[in-house]
Amino acid sequence: MNIKNKMQNFLRIQLITSHINLILMGFFLFVSGLQAQSLQENDKKLNRETNKILKNAEEELGENDFSSAEASYRKAVSKNESSATARYNMANMYYGKEKPAQATSRYKQAAKVAETKEDKHDVFHNMGNSYMDQKKYAEAIGAYKNALRNNPTDEQTRYNLALAKKMLEKEQQENKDQDDKKDDQEDKEKEKEDQNKDKKEDDKGEKDKKDQGDNKENEGGDKEKEPKKEPEKPDDKGEPKDQKEQKDEKGEQEKEQPQQPQPGQLSPQQIKNLLEAMNNEEKKVQDKINAEKAKGAKTKTAKDW
Repeated sequence: MNIKNKMQNFLRIQLITSHINLILMGFFLFVSGLQAQSLQENDKKLNRETNKILKNAEEELGENDFSSAEASYRKAVSKNESSATARYNMANMYYGKEKPAQATSRYKQAAKVAETKEDKHDVFHNMGNSYMDQKKYAEAIGAYKNALRNNPTDEQTRYNLALAKKMLEKEQQENKDQDDKKDDQEDKEKEKEDQNKDKKEDDKGEKDKKDQGDNKENEGGDKEKEPKKEPEKPDDKGEPKDQKEQKDEKGEQEKEQPQQPQPGQLSPQQIKNLLEAMNNEEKKVQDKINAEKAKGAKTKTAKDW
């Protein structure tokens, strides 16, 4: 085979390969087109079903059936996780029912799946409003700024941003005033404590000085000579007057108080009781003798010494 024939065969093979590649490429494009078309059809179908559920939720909300509307919104979110509209509308429902914390949570979810600048602007604008209702002014400022990044021409968002900044400054000033007032109160209390402490120390110092002065006076008094006492004149019995008065008083006390028996001796009352008992016993014996005499019987009695 000469060179010319080899070249012809090579070109023929290259041509066949090119045709095959074109055929395969066309096939892949056709399949990809079918897949894309199928996905689009599925997305359209999913969006139609999601919108239908959202429509039901809006109707239920219009009838003030909050629980049914909430269930429908949850169903729409669960069915189409990429739907920013479902989360956004659900957040608006919570915001309208004065549940700003729940609304904020749903706005955050909607912001993550929102695709267009318009949708993002709306989500962040309403998120800022929900933060304002919670008096979270710093967070509201951040939300309004994100809204303006997606739509710088919205004057309502710009106004809300300025209002949030003003409210934040007012809150910070009020907190500062409260802190200053608290600090002043603490300073006053501390000053009062210091004054009380100084007063206690002064009182203690005065007391110590007074005690020292009293001790000096006592020491000086001990050194002074006691005045001489005049000797008492003895009375008629030769005893000093004070001793005689003490004896008289002791005698009076002995008369007034009954004598206490000494150990091993009977008291006067005990002796009296014993005598009465003996008399009673003697009387019983005498009565018995008299009774025997009356009967004529002989009775020997013992003397009671």
